[in-house]
Amino acid sequence: MRWDDVVAIGLALPGVEVGSAYGTPALRVGGAFMCRLKDDGSTLAIRCDPDERPLLLDAHASLYVTPHYEAWPMVLVDLPTAEPDLVRELVEDAWVEKAPKRAVETFRADRGA
Repeated sequence: MRWDDVVAIGLALPGVEVGSAYGTPALRVGGAFMCRLKDDGSTLAIRCDPDERPLLLDAHASLYVTPHYEAWPMVLVDLPTAEPDLVRELVEDAWVEKAPKRAVETFRADRGA
């Protein structure tokens, strides 16, 4: 996976825009932060449910957290080793958390979820 792949996943979701955060490319929905590419160009910092984070970290070797991110509802993704389906799920989950509720309901209805 690369940042361009993350952007393609994000832009397929309603209201997602490419912007910046901390001087690096980022995805936002309605101005709210979803994820960003870290300075190294291969690590994605992405919002996640803090209750799910331990499970995600145990299940996926491409996910990790540094001490800086321990206090934040986020995981770090090593994009070159991450499975595309995992990245898609993480981006969609970050979108669901921050997107307008009506947009989420419509998205889920369209997918039959």
